[in-house]
Amino acid sequence: MPPKPRPARTAAGLRLVQKVSATRAFAKLAPHVVPALDRAVHRLTRGKVLLSGKMLPGLVLTARGAKSGLPRRTPLACMPDEEGGGWVLIGSNFGRPGHPAWTANLLTHPEASVSWRGADIPVRARLLTGEERAAAWEAALAFWPPYATYQSRVEREIRLFRLERRPRRRTT
Repeated sequence: MPPKPRPARTAAGLRLVQKVSATRAFAKLAPHVVPALDRAVHRLTRGKVLLSGKMLPGLVLTARGAKSGLPRRTPLACMPDEEGGGWVLIGSNFGRPGHPAWTANLLTHPEASVSWRGADIPVRARLLTGEERAAAWEAALAFWPPYATYQSRVEREIRLFRLERRPRRRTT
């Protein structure tokens, strides 16, 4: 799943955003600001827009909490899987220690849903391992090079999940 080429007119701007997003200051600030802005814009646009989507494709994951069982909505960057019609999620946590909470939620409750371009889509998450993870990681690095910086800051292996569409349940 090679990344789509980006328009040449945004290449310089994209490199600047990638450079800034790889800084430690961004890693400290972004987790507090980016999700809040994404939630607000997503709500105001009825699920059609994520502010961070101007940098990377994004979705809003709704998964049950690992401990509480309550629905948790998390805006996330994603890597669309054009061939499979799903997505790859990268649990980088901006290169901070510890796995992000949403990854524990998916490990405990893999059936979830995503809001993608205004549509709610049921999905099933699968933690990637072995060769499949290695191939997805290489694709992720080509897609967003700052992931390499995030990985270099932490001892844990960054979790990668493949989200696959599942059939909608019929209500009768």
